[in-house]
Formats: sequence, C-alpha cells, structure tokens
Amino acid sequence: MTAICLVRHGETDWNAAKRIQGRTDIPLNHTGKWQAEQTGLYLKDFHWDVIISSPLSRAKETAHFILKHVHAPLVLMDDFIERDYGVAEGMSFEERQKLYPDKQYPNMEPLEAMQDRMLDGIHKVRAAYPNQNVLIVAHGAAIHSLLTALADEHMDLHDTRLVNACLNYVEWKDHKWMVHDVNVVTHLPQSAPF
Repeated sequence: MTAICLVRHGETDWNAAKRIQGRTDIPLNHTGKWQAEQTGLYLKDFHWDVIISSPLSRAKETAHFILKHVHAPLVLMDDFIERDYGVAEGMSFEERQKLYPDKQYPNMEPLEAMQDRMLDGIHKVRAAYPNQNVLIVAHGAAIHSLLTALADEHMDLHDTRLVNACLNYVEWKDHKWMVHDVNVVTHLPQSAPF
C-alpha cells in the first residue's frame, strides 16, 4: 500500500488578494510561512519516506518548512506544478469576472491535460516508492484535479475549494487509488497569531 498526503502550499500575497497565480512564481507571505511551519509540526508525528514538491517557490518553501520537522529526502517533480492560467495570471477576481465570466482564459492549460499530468505523476510516485508514505507539496487547482479524478462516485468535490496548507490523503490499495480525507485543516489554528 502506497499512502500519499497531498499538501497545498501556504498562502502567498496573491492568494490573499484573490489573484490567480498559476505558473507565476510567487513566494509565501508571512501567513504562508506560519501555515507551513504548523504543517511541519503536525506531520513530524508520522513516518514519511520522501517529500516530493512542485518546483515553484511557494511549494518548495512549504516543503522546506516541513523538512525542519520531517526527516526525509526532497525530490522536485514538474508533474505537480500548478495549472498554467495563460493571460489570466495576475488578474484579480473582479478582473477575471469582467473579462472572462466563463473562466475560459486564453492560453490556459486544458483541464484534461493538467489532470493527465497529475495522474501520470502520482503513478510515477507509486512506481518509485511502492508501499511507502509520501508527502507531495503542490497547488490548489492541481491537487483538486487529481482528487476529482481519483474520487469515487459518492464523493462530490466539484465545489470544494482547497485551503492553503490543507492536507489530502489518498492511498493505493487493492489495485486502485482511494481518496480518504480532503481539505483537512485541523492542524492549523483558526487564525495566525499576528
């Protein structure tokens, strides 16, 4: 059985401002660093064989905060990078609503392509780390697309918005992926202490 915990990166200034990030490389803000630290403190009580991260700095920074508490090698994988939102990257929610109310942004990575990339990535992880416990630090839309692809028909994730630094658990068992928990934030106090 391969067990995977998918961690969404901590908050960035663009997250706080509701600007769409995509592949734009935005670092964690003060709250995001605190969230990543809290995540590491929580995850230290479990055994992890490897941490895999998207190459974007907000994911890598989150992984490095976790690594202060979890002793495992870090591997970067392009498969887990965020969706490319094309011309919409950097736009506020209001700008996107006005210009693209249908959410069809020019030059955006197709949903199916992102989902296929994420599925390919998780199958590579299972092949490389069979029967191990794996942390994957990635991005909201990318993780959501993967969970949607893996979830059974009884789990409706369509309107689920993944919170920064949330934990999502999946495992490979009986020759299939099973989604156990989504959007877990019990390791984060209600608000940052600042």
